[in-house]
Amino acid sequence: MNRHYYISNNLDDLETLESELEANGINTEQIHVLSDKDADVEQHHLHDVNSFMKQDVVHSGEIGAVIGVPLAALVLLGAWLAGWTETPAGWVPFVFLAIVVLGFCIWEGGFFGIQVPNAHFRNLKERMKEGEHIFFVDVEPDQESILDRVITHHPQLQLAGTGSASPHWIVAWLHRWHQFKRTI
Repeated sequence: MNRHYYISNNLDDLETLESELEANGINTEQIHVLSDKDADVEQHHLHDVNSFMKQDVVHSGEIGAVIGVPLAALVLLGAWLAGWTETPAGWVPFVFLAIVVLGFCIWEGGFFGIQVPNAHFRNLKERMKEGEHIFFVDVEPDQESILDRVITHHPQLQLAGTGSASPHWIVAWLHRWHQFKRTI
């Protein structure tokens, strides 16, 4: 999937755009609006970015894992080289220590990520401070033409770039989940 970013200062136009995209087969779960004015976005019934995704928790947690895996391996290697694994306790305490070290690194990375904006949105943060809204759509390659066709009817939108999108399986799962919740 590909993600297309657009900038607009008109929430009414974005509401119309979202409706048009949904009418043409792009699911709500593929469409998001990122804004510093959450109340206004909610008032226009737009699919906003949840506060968890506005922060860099996942990306920073992954960095923590990249640091934690070698540290955990170092714990296991150190225990083996020192001969501590030959004691009656064996490998068990060192495996648990390695898991704790890895978990701590992931937790600490995520904790740091709560404090900083999502890496995907950092370069757009200034535009949001100026009162503009970031509209982004995750599309499959076969939906690119639908997006292009609908976007041409909204000349106020400014293209802000493209990037990698959420994996297809996550978007599909969220779509099925929301359909299931509507049936309950």
